[in-house]
Amino acid sequence: MDSVRGSVRLDTEQAGVDAFRDGWEAQIGDGFTLPAFNHEATAGAVVRGLASRVGDSVVTDFETATRVRVDSAFPDTGELRLYVVHRGAYILKRERDSIAVDAGQFLLGRSTGVTGYEVAAGTSAQVIGLPAEALGLFADGTQATGPAAAAEVRLLLAHTRVVHATLGDLSDGGVQAGRNALVELVRGVLHGYVDGTEPGLAGPLVHAAGNLADQLLTDPDLTPALLARHLKVSLRTLHRAFASTGEPVAAYIRRRRLEQARRALLAPSRPTVSEVAAHWQFADSSHFIRMFRRQYGRTPAQYARDHQVSPGTSTADRRASTSG
Repeated sequence: MDSVRGSVRLDTEQAGVDAFRDGWEAQIGDGFTLPAFNHEATAGAVVRGLASRVGDSVVTDFETATRVRVDSAFPDTGELRLYVVHRGAYILKRERDSIAVDAGQFLLGRSTGVTGYEVAAGTSAQVIGLPAEALGLFADGTQATGPAAAAEVRLLLAHTRVVHATLGDLSDGGVQAGRNALVELVRGVLHGYVDGTEPGLAGPLVHAAGNLADQLLTDPDLTPALLARHLKVSLRTLHRAFASTGEPVAAYIRRRRLEQARRALLAPSRPTVSEVAAHWQFADSSHFIRMFRRQYGRTPAQYARDHQVSPGTSTADRRASTSG
């Protein structure tokens, strides 16, 4: 298995489509050839994104402010492609019909027979490309579809974010491990099940659980058990994954709530300690004060006084005041 890695950014406003193609060919390389873009079809396109190659697989995140149309055929390598659309729509064109992947949906299938695509203005999506044999037998006409919010997709996208962020620092072994986890997580999307006990998937599980917890910090029902149910793993598996980080799940939730509460204390509206405690789901003000003092060495009221800023202070200065 190869340990090739590469990364290229796309920004058509800054560099144009040709520069992206050059960067793609240099960084992503063989096995993932781009279609021949029609300049008339892509003229004026405003697209931003990031593509990362990890071994024999590629992850591309992008968003487009304008409609994009490509009418030329892809090289018919039969690679597997997973499309995950968060906003807008991604339409795959074939000789006799087309397939639309709408917002909030995913589609997994082979690239065979795709003659082009159209992306609606305002689309935000990910496209993951794997070699044809990565998931074993996968017939050309086979497709898997479902919600982008599925637990298996959450785990996969948590992993792709880490791939993008750490690719340049990975060893050859790390690249291979990242690729293997990517394939297993795409397999999980296909079958609707991820084996969270696999050692290589502990990292993606931690990141997915953390991302989900961050979205639910004001939810009174947020618990490790709730996260495990949402991610379709056992509570024991979730705890085991977090054990590798040295921070238990409940401690992560508490720390993130304290961090958000600390920022809230300096909001221009000047909320009271009781209001902040209630909003970030601390049992009561006394509990919040104890937790806050343990974490930051001061009571919430002392912290707010020490970091008071004038109403005209810029957002950047206000953020800087919370970093200490």
